[in-house]
Amino acid sequence: MAYTRGNLAVKPKRKEEVNPLYREKTKVVTRRMVLPLQEKLMYMLTLGAFVLVAVALIWRYVHIYDLNLQAQKLDSEIANNKKQIATYQMEKQNLEQLVIEKAKKLGYVQPPEDTTIYVPVGSTSTDGDNQ
Repeated sequence: MAYTRGNLAVKPKRKEEVNPLYREKTKVVTRRMVLPLQEKLMYMLTLGAFVLVAVALIWRYVHIYDLNLQAQKLDSEIANNKKQIATYQMEKQNLEQLVIEKAKKLGYVQPPEDTTIYVPVGSTSTDGDNQ
């Protein structure tokens, strides 16, 4: 036998392969193992817990959104009411000035500030109850 380990000049002879009539094929078959019932239940319970937590969080966010919407509506109502109050106060001031002018036209006089006005106790009422 020739020395071939370190010598590149010598080419080793190859074995001749015999062509068989059939060719051997190897096929790798992988079988999936079915999960045991306990493990399936564990996965389902874990998934259920995640779903419950997600539903709880979503419900809270919906509730917070609803509260914010109600707060915005109340703020707009408050702003509208403040505008109405301002207009009513202006009307009140105008009417107060008109009352003084009408009273002067009708002949009423304003009493001096240092005088006291006495109303008799047995006077008849003017609201129409004693008719």
